[in-house]
Amino acid sequence: MGKIVLASQSPRRKQLLEWAEVDFEVMVANTDESFPSGLSPAEVSIHVATEKARVIRQKINGQLILAADTIVVLNNEIINKPVDRNDAIRILSRLSGNHHQVITGVVLLKNEKLEAFADTTDVEFHPLDQRQIEFYVDKYQPYDKAGAYAIQEWIGVVGIKCISGDFYNVMGLPVSRVIRALEQFE
Repeated sequence: MGKIVLASQSPRRKQLLEWAEVDFEVMVANTDESFPSGLSPAEVSIHVATEKARVIRQKINGQLILAADTIVVLNNEIINKPVDRNDAIRILSRLSGNHHQVITGVVLLKNEKLEAFADTTDVEFHPLDQRQIEFYVDKYQPYDKAGAYAIQEWIGVVGIKCISGDFYNVMGLPVSRVIRALEQFE
């Protein structure tokens, strides 16, 4: 597979592709992450990823673009990135002791050919006390993360009881599935 364009500013997605030894360059474009009403959470993640890929396609032509969007879903409600410290604490308090889903929508786009899929991982947190939540938020400032946490940080190590599905999907990219899709795309 040749060099691809990663349409993401996520350092975690970049790191995961580096670990998988994928040849890529990063191109980022600001996109509107709103979505039409009535979409399922998986459809929302694919919609946002598709918009990211299409914006980059306007800047380049003929290269394979990989775009992704990760969302957290608790009781069928999409949990966005926190807007501030209090919001992060509120979100993590809701996730504490509960199951939720992490869904990453992935889009491969080259010229007019588009392939899209969503990958879901179930995550369960141990009950977390206020002190743990505040420690994590104050030390790691997870304001750029869906669900206000990163599984590879302290809270994932001490707070996650179990996961069912792809660990790397929770980091932001179901890498093994992406690699297979890239190999079959062209």
